[in-house]
Amino acid sequence: MKKIKSLFILLIITALAGGSYYYFSDTQGPQIKLTPSSGSISKKTNLGLTLNDELSSLANISVTVEQNGKLLQVLDTTYNEGIRSASENIDLSTLLLRDGNIKITATSTDRSVYHFGKGNTATATFNLILDSRPPTISALSNAHNLNFGGAGMIVYSISESVTKSGIQLGDHFFPGHKQPSGNYLCLFAFPYDTDSEAVPRLVAYDEAGNKGIGGFYYHLNKRKFKTDKIKISDGFLNIKMPQFQDQFPTAQTPLEVFLSVNKHLRTQNRAWLSSVASKTANTFTWNKSFLRQPNAATRATFGDLRHYIYNGKEIDQQTHLGIDLASTACARVPASNSGNVVYADFMGIYGQCIIIDHGLGLQTLYAHLSSMDVAVGDNIDRGQIIGRTGSTGLAGGDHLHFGVIISGVPVNPIEWWDKNWVKNNITSKLQLGNLHQ
Repeated sequence: MKKIKSLFILLIITALAGGSYYYFSDTQGPQIKLTPSSGSISKKTNLGLTLNDELSSLANISVTVEQNGKLLQVLDTTYNEGIRSASENIDLSTLLLRDGNIKITATSTDRSVYHFGKGNTATATFNLILDSRPPTISALSNAHNLNFGGAGMIVYSISESVTKSGIQLGDHFFPGHKQPSGNYLCLFAFPYDTDSEAVPRLVAYDEAGNKGIGGFYYHLNKRKFKTDKIKISDGFLNIKMPQFQDQFPTAQTPLEVFLSVNKHLRTQNRAWLSSVASKTANTFTWNKSFLRQPNAATRATFGDLRHYIYNGKEIDQQTHLGIDLASTACARVPASNSGNVVYADFMGIYGQCIIIDHGLGLQTLYAHLSSMDVAVGDNIDRGQIIGRTGSTGLAGGDHLHFGVIISGVPVNPIEWWDKNWVKNNITSKLQLGNLHQ
């Protein structure tokens, strides 16, 4: 009898222990997250609410918005049993809210047996700032004389702190750089492949996502670029294409490899310039004129439309976006101006290539080099020898392909060799950019 009684007591204790474990197995409410959870937002901001409960399924969610003592409910949802995570969007666009502080409160309950089956309730509060006014942008510089395929610089101010600003021209964006004065400098281009009727605009985005747009006066000098015929020989194909064969394994002949390189790899390499563009200083690293490769003849100019001819037939067209300079084989290459090396390696059609950053998105490119004497991170002086000319990459003979790039977009280098152009269009605006508001 004593054994039966002891066994009964043990069963009761076990049942109580099991019941207690089950009852107290989940005493925490759902996890509630809001994105963004702080800072400034607008009525158009996508407010994302996420709920998660790993131990029990969700029961419901209720969300209110409070401003100046007025409480508005924006969400009240009940979930089916078994749902342990959920995502909701909070729409403020239809609410009568004013700019200023708002408080968002989210309350969610799960289906836990805790609290005698009522579940666990969690509440999260988020304080945000509602901002519906876009930033105001004011152009401070006046003369903006642009050449088609060339560059320009604008000085402007913004009425508030922003996350991004600059010049938008078609699909191209040229970021502005805030100066210690509070004003902004933006070096931009009118790209060679942009419709001449396109209009550049100043744009700025504040923390809430509001977009401000500003106009400015400018004059565009339209121009036509030269055309050129490039004959492709079997000798050139047999010498140059093997280095690219592994990148285009399905190409059956050297000619097919060439067409893939000239069309697809060229496009990829030019897009790659945009990734290098982000490695730029917020101020210019130079204060003297830009140097040209000494004692070198110009073999091709910026914007040349090249017609590629093979066995008397045109097989492709591409635009040359730099200046080809040739003198003696393996000629020494000086840095056009002082700056920081942001790339020094082999890169597709450019072969062995060096890119030097000069600040504000301005970079110079030196391609087809036979040797390189600098490395990424090196600070370079104007005129310092950085390598020697060669024929690496997609080059038919020893020469230097010299390019000037603004925020990833190639521009005409000739402007930058012109001291008067640089003074009138670039450096004369630096003082204006440094004036305090």
